[in-house]
Amino acid sequence: MQELDPISRRAIGAKIRREVLGDTYVKVGDAPPTLFDEMFLEFTEDFCWGNVWNREQLSRPLRSMLNLAMLAVMGRWHEFEVHALGAINNGVSDAEIAEVLLQAGVYAGVPIAAEGLRRAKDVIAKYRPANQSGATTNSHLPVGV
Repeated sequence: MQELDPISRRAIGAKIRREVLGDTYVKVGDAPPTLFDEMFLEFTEDFCWGNVWNREQLSRPLRSMLNLAMLAVMGRWHEFEVHALGAINNGVSDAEIAEVLLQAGVYAGVPIAAEGLRRAKDVIAKYRPANQSGATTNSHLPVGV
């Protein structure tokens, strides 16, 4: 990966963010962004999306799965749901999402896996088309979560 200037890196970051999270999530609301919104967006588009997500060593689906595991272990459920949507957009299957959460549960505890599976199931039900090719259905996630 070649070294990019901050303006180019942020532009690439904005593009990757939109590709991963989708137009609906990235869409700017009617209200103008606050100073805090703009500063955080600049930081994430430059550093997170334009720098780390732009690297070629890990695929986007793998990055999504890693994010789900880390965010679940930290109990960062809002960001977990955002990245569950990103995982769907990156082609991660329902079964892969469930496996990531079971793996996290082994090392972080069953309550983490249970909450992650519940939230993943909700995001999948909301965003994944029922007839999407290559994805399993929600019924393959463990019962009771």
